[in-house]
Amino acid sequence: MTSETSPDTRRSVDLTRVGPGAFRITNAAGGTIDLGVTDTDFTPVELLLAALAGCAAINVEELTGRRAEPTSFGVLAEGHKVRDETGGRMQDLRLVFDAVFPEGEGGDAARASLPRFLQQTHDRICTVSRTVGLGSDVAYELADGDQH
Repeated sequence: MTSETSPDTRRSVDLTRVGPGAFRITNAAGGTIDLGVTDTDFTPVELLLAALAGCAAINVEELTGRRAEPTSFGVLAEGHKVRDETGGRMQDLRLVFDAVFPEGEGGDAARASLPRFLQQTHDRICTVSRTVGLGSDVAYELADGDQH
């Protein structure tokens, strides 16, 4: 299996400094998320956890939702931030799903399918967790232009 890149496969966000230790992330559609260093800001690590939880939740909710609309649906994303001789990283990442479905045939089908959908999402559907799990090098580059 080969992977190809093209303008259709490209995804991007822009990050802009909005103040000391404060940044705004903007997506192609104009949506924004702020991150920074204050107590209430999301940190980059928290955004990584949110991306893991969000990617998996969107996929699992879509699959189970074909059987029954959940009465509640949540995901806890957690891990340990460690530092050693190789630098800082997250380890022991885990997602804990708490999904409740209504009584009846549809709810029973959603509950019964949930373990399979979690496995499928982990193994092949969720781009974020697959990228983290498989590992992908990140290039750090300077933008073209005048660097004062």
